[in-house]
Amino acid sequence: MRQRFKRFLQEEDGAVTVDWVVITAGVVGLAVGIYGTLEANTIALGDAAAVAVTGENDF
Repeated sequence: MRQRFKRFLQEEDGAVTVDWVVITAGVVGLAVGIYGTLEANTIALGDAAAVAVTGENDF
């Protein structure tokens, strides 16, 4: 049983797959965070522009 466990710990098959999964999860997490920040700021900017345009008297 110990030899089987040692062999399991020494094998590296699948390690690259785990690396890619972790990297992909990190990229997706960053993208979600950036999207949330940009969405909130874009809405605020649009609202501010709407108020400025509404306040102008062009005629």
